[in-house]
Amino acid sequence: MAGKLRQRLNDQENLTERPDFALVGVLRIPEAMRSPFHLIFRRVMMAVAVLFLAVFVVYLDRDGYRDAQDNPLSFLDCLYYATVSLSTTGYGDITPITPSARLINVIVITPLRVLFLIILVGTTLSVLTERSRQAFKIQRWRQSVRNHTVVVGYGTKGRTAVDAMLGDGIKPADIVVVDTDQTVLDSAASLGLVTVTGSATKSDVLRLAGVQHAASVIVAANRDDTAVLVTLTAREVNPKAKIVAAIRETDNAHLLRQSGADSVVVSSETAGRLLGIARTTPTVVEMIEDLLTPEAGFAIAEREVEHDEIGGSPRHLSDIVLAVVRDGRLVRVGSPEVDAVEESDRLLYIRRVGN
Repeated sequence: MAGKLRQRLNDQENLTERPDFALVGVLRIPEAMRSPFHLIFRRVMMAVAVLFLAVFVVYLDRDGYRDAQDNPLSFLDCLYYATVSLSTTGYGDITPITPSARLINVIVITPLRVLFLIILVGTTLSVLTERSRQAFKIQRWRQSVRNHTVVVGYGTKGRTAVDAMLGDGIKPADIVVVDTDQTVLDSAASLGLVTVTGSATKSDVLRLAGVQHAASVIVAANRDDTAVLVTLTAREVNPKAKIVAAIRETDNAHLLRQSGADSVVVSSETAGRLLGIARTTPTVVEMIEDLLTPEAGFAIAEREVEHDEIGGSPRHLSDIVLAVVRDGRLVRVGSPEVDAVEESDRLLYIRRVGN
């Protein structure tokens, strides 16, 4: 009995093996914003296309049709027959026999009939259509998502990280947010982000977010122990992804690095340093905030070395270079090791952002 119960619980938690339609509500793909008139117009055009396809089929086989007077069918007769057939109206008891009567039936009566059907069953059709569309979009997204960024936790730190990425030019479709709070996920979805509902401490939830194919993972959990567990799980799912994690206490930084984090940000210490600096030199804090805000002013960026810069000193380049990334190590400008720029280096510099 206990074994069956455990197996049942395991089956319920295995999200990645569920069919796509069962993931609707757990994984949400953002919708493109369109006006109701645009949606109605598109559906009307689809209905017209189906109607004329039926007319075309009937017209090709028009010799097999006769009306009540045993006359061969004209194109208008075919249009009338297709219209009453698709609208499930039926025919035979009362039949318009003049072209004008049939034309009026097609132009006026049938649209009214369709409008009635829309009002009658529109809600049910809308729900079924939405779930089907979401299931199809989930299937297509899971097959194509690659090299994206997964943000675990959409609190203050997670939202700020997402804002920074969007300001730096990353597309919303390339960001996936994982959280257990549906309210914050609704806020993320309003920005066009893909969202996953669930605990990121479970590998199945991370796989559903596509961590196995992600280029980077940002861990912005509210608790340090949760951040460590998420980092361990993410590193197990994707050994090659760049993992950046935020914690509150410095003592836990080594645990995150041992868990597989490439970079660790201590939020409490960083805030404390800024508070201490602001006491005497508040303008320095303003400049630091400006450098960390990519939308306007100045920003810290990284780029490759240009061909005409090879062999030159990083202090004499047109950009203000802060450091050189060589063989994966950050070397500050002024060190004898980076007196000359090499072709494989990357430059950490200050760039101007347009207002």
